[in-house]
Amino acid sequence: MFDSLTESFKSAINKIRFHDDEKALKKALTELKKSLLKSDVHHKVVKELINSVEKDVKAVGVGRDAFLNALANRLNEILTAKGNQGFVFAPKPPTVVLMTGLQGSGKTTTTGKLAYMLKEQKKKKVLVAAADLQRLAAVEQLRQITEQIGVDLIADENAKPQDIVKRALKEAQDGLYDVLLIDTAGRLAIDDELMDELKSIKDIANPDEIFYVADAMTGIDAVRTAATFKEKIGISGVVLSKFDADSKGGVALGVAHQVGVPLRFIGSGEKMQDLEPFIPDRIVSRLMGAGDIEGLMERTAAVINEKDAKKISKKIKKGQFNFNDFLEQMEQMKKLGSMKSIISMIPGMSGIAKQIGDMDLDNSKEIKEIKAMISSMTPKERENPDLLNNSRKRRIAAGAGLDQIQVNRIIKQFKNAAKVAKKLSSKGGMKQMMKQLQGGGGIPPGLLK
Repeated sequence: MFDSLTESFKSAINKIRFHDDEKALKKALTELKKSLLKSDVHHKVVKELINSVEKDVKAVGVGRDAFLNALANRLNEILTAKGNQGFVFAPKPPTVVLMTGLQGSGKTTTTGKLAYMLKEQKKKKVLVAAADLQRLAAVEQLRQITEQIGVDLIADENAKPQDIVKRALKEAQDGLYDVLLIDTAGRLAIDDELMDELKSIKDIANPDEIFYVADAMTGIDAVRTAATFKEKIGISGVVLSKFDADSKGGVALGVAHQVGVPLRFIGSGEKMQDLEPFIPDRIVSRLMGAGDIEGLMERTAAVINEKDAKKISKKIKKGQFNFNDFLEQMEQMKKLGSMKSIISMIPGMSGIAKQIGDMDLDNSKEIKEIKAMISSMTPKERENPDLLNNSRKRRIAAGAGLDQIQVNRIIKQFKNAAKVAKKLSSKGGMKQMMKQLQGGGGIPPGLLK
C-alpha cells in the first residue's frame, strides 16, 4: 500500500552518502519533493515537510542518519492529529459510532469490516443499524454482510432512519451490546438535505464517535470532503477505504494534517478482514521500510490460538505436519487479512510484499486445486501423506478433477514446504531465511535438503 512512498524515501536517503554534503541534501530533497507530489501528497504538506526536514538536518549536520531521523520525526508530526487512534471504547457501553460518507465511498462495506474487526479481534458484541435508506441496495448489502460475519442487524426499509436509530439504541442497551455501528445515508455530493438528516440522527444517537469514510482513490478530493463534513456535523476520525487500490498512497499523508482529525483506519483489501488501524508511529515505521512488528503481533494474537500454535509448532519440528494441519492453517491465515499487508509488516520484507501482490487464499487457481485434492483424500491419507502411492494418487486425481501430474506436483510442493518449515523451526533457521529474502534471493537452497 505504501510501495510508492517507501521507494521515494529510500531513494532520497540513498542520495546522502557523506557528512556535510549540502549539495547531496539539496538533491535528496528535490527528488523527495517531486516523488511526493507525484504520489498525490498535497503541495502544502510537501512544502512543510521538505522545509522542516532541511532545517532539522542542517541543525545537527548533514548525514544519512540525520536525514532519516528528521524525515521520520516530521512524518510522525504530519500524520498525528489531536484525538483518538484506532478504536476507543466508551467508558460505559455501548460505544455508539456514526458511519458517514458520500455515496460510493465504501461506507457500508467499511461498516461491515469494522464490525468484523471488533467481533473477531476485540471479542466484542456488535450491533449494526441500517439507517441508509437513500440507496436502494444499502440495506440488503448490509444484511448480507452482517449474516456473513455473524453480527446482529437492525433494519427496516419502510421505517424512517431516525426511527431505526432509536430502535437500535434501545436494542443495544437492552441486549448488552458493546458497540453500535450506525450506517447512515450518503449522496453523490454534499447537500443540505443530507446534512440535515445526519444532524437529526446525530442528535438522537449522541454518538461517541463520528467516522467519515473517504475513498482513497479520489485523492485530494477525499481531504476536501472530509473537511466539509467536519465543518458541517463534526467528525472525530477518517477511514480511508480502497487504500489497497491506491498505488500512490499520498492521500494518507495529508488527511490528518489538513483536516485536523486523526486518520483512524485504512482499508487494505476487499475482504472483511482487510481493515487496519492507522497508528502514526507504526505507519512511519512501515514507510521507512522498518515494518510494524507490534501491529503484526496484535493481529496474529487476535486470531491465532496460542495453544493451537504450540501444537502445530511441535508437529512441524517432528516432521508430522499433515494435510489437515495445512487446511486449518489456511483458515487461520484468511482471518489475518491481506497477505500483502501482513508481509509488509515484517521488517525488510516490503519488496517481497510487492512481488506477491494480492494473493487470494480463497479464489486463486492453485489454492482451489489443493483444496479439491485434499477433499478427495480419505481421513487416513490426510493424516499421513506417506500413504499416497500411485493407485491412491490416481483415485484422488479423478475425484478432484485433476491429472496425476498435477497431484504429484502439489504433493511435492507440500512436502518441500513441510521440510522448509522444519528447517525454519530449528535454531538459526529463521535468521537464515530472513537474511536471504532481504538480500533479494529466494528460499535458501540448504533449507530444502
